[in-house]
Amino acid sequence: MLARPKDPSLEKRLLESGWDLLAEGGFDALSMSEVATRAGAHRSDVYRRWTTKAQLVAEVLAAHLPPVTSRDTGDLREDLRHFLDDLSRSWRAPWTEGLVGFLAELPKDPEAEVTFLNTAKHRSQPLTEAVTRALRRGEITELPDLALLQGLAEGPLIHKRLIGRQAMTPSELDLLADTITAVATQGGPTR
Repeated sequence: MLARPKDPSLEKRLLESGWDLLAEGGFDALSMSEVATRAGAHRSDVYRRWTTKAQLVAEVLAAHLPPVTSRDTGDLREDLRHFLDDLSRSWRAPWTEGLVGFLAELPKDPEAEVTFLNTAKHRSQPLTEAVTRALRRGEITELPDLALLQGLAEGPLIHKRLIGRQAMTPSELDLLADTITAVATQGGPTR
């Protein structure tokens, strides 16, 4: 008996359905069954790929989060400001509403946690590149603690969005870029 040929667009449809559901109702409202229904698939198609909802959502985020790009403007502060613009665009999107429920599930699901942490690491790469370029140009003399700089970048964005229920304004992003630059250039904590 011949196996049924795989549908090359099925995984893409499942991830798109997951993204739509995450944006519409958040993590708690998303179900594996609804992802399958929206994608025109069977529940078994979903469970064959992801055994938990957290694994599915981790891959949905990896596939659909707005990109964070690396720009070399020749100036650390400007590179940081572009990085913050990209992060801010991402944090303004509706998917953030479901983030708290998703993060609460990660400790229970090591596979989903690894996927999510790899996505976060990839998204922080432009910051690492900006700081490395600044070090080469002599704007900074020591490599600062990159985890601290990443926390300084995303922490206020997350807080303003999830607690304040608003996006950061351009002037707030300017102030944040100034703050991160000051920490990186004026003897902030180093590795």
